[in-house]
Amino acid sequence: MNEFIAYAKSKLKVDQKLILTYVVIYFSWGMLMDNFGAKVEIAKFTYWWQVITVYLIYMIPISLLLRGLPFHAQYAYGLVAMAFLEFGGYALQTSYAYPNNMLDELFNIRNFSLGMALFFALYFPLGNALVGKVYRTIFKGKS
Repeated sequence: MNEFIAYAKSKLKVDQKLILTYVVIYFSWGMLMDNFGAKVEIAKFTYWWQVITVYLIYMIPISLLLRGLPFHAQYAYGLVAMAFLEFGGYALQTSYAYPNNMLDELFNIRNFSLGMALFFALYFPLGNALVGKVYRTIFKGKS
């Protein structure tokens, strides 16, 4: 347990400009995806501010912990994190899945949360790659 705590502290202690980069990108990404999900009637958050709790408070720390791991490891750990989030969101009804949405039609209603978790787990490796590239471009590779 002490090893994990030391690992987590080392991964979470980062430049404030990196945190700002994550916040701007993840908040924008979250709002875009929530609006897209509602527009095409797949799924949406019950309240807009859930973008803050999910994308900023939940996903950024996980992204920081996974940063630097190989793509497949980020995806695998991200899948576990998103499975709990998706299950909880639909079980507590803080997320809304539109009835008979395109994913239900394609994969069937019983696979909806699994499909969402499989998709959103990609956010961790892709988000880390995007944030890293933007951060290096803007702040000239400072870490």
